[in-house]
Amino acid sequence: MARSTWLQILIAVAAGLAVLLFVRLHNANGAPLPSDSASAGHRLAEAWCKDCHAIEAATVGTRGGPPDFVAIANRASTTALSLKVFFKTSHHRMPNLIIAPGEADDLTNYILSLKRN
Repeated sequence: MARSTWLQILIAVAAGLAVLLFVRLHNANGAPLPSDSASAGHRLAEAWCKDCHAIEAATVGTRGGPPDFVAIANRASTTALSLKVFFKTSHHRMPNLIIAPGEADDLTNYILSLKRN
């Protein structure tokens, strides 16, 4: 191959890598931080869950019936995956909410933020 062909290939590869780097940096800057997601989850919990569940550590034990979010967060079986699966299934005594994947992520991050070490 001629030297100019190799130079064109090298420039094309460098440009491709630069585009990939730019896309990667752009997506990283646009992604919500977990704390932002947990805050959004708290707002969703206030709107959808607080009538039945105690949703904050300060209100733990103030209601009978459904478990509070702190208790849920501190169960050994509670993981991000278990919460997301829970949000996608119907439950006998709960309203049949349709929770979008992003909302499930936010609620999950909020509940897990209540976990005590």
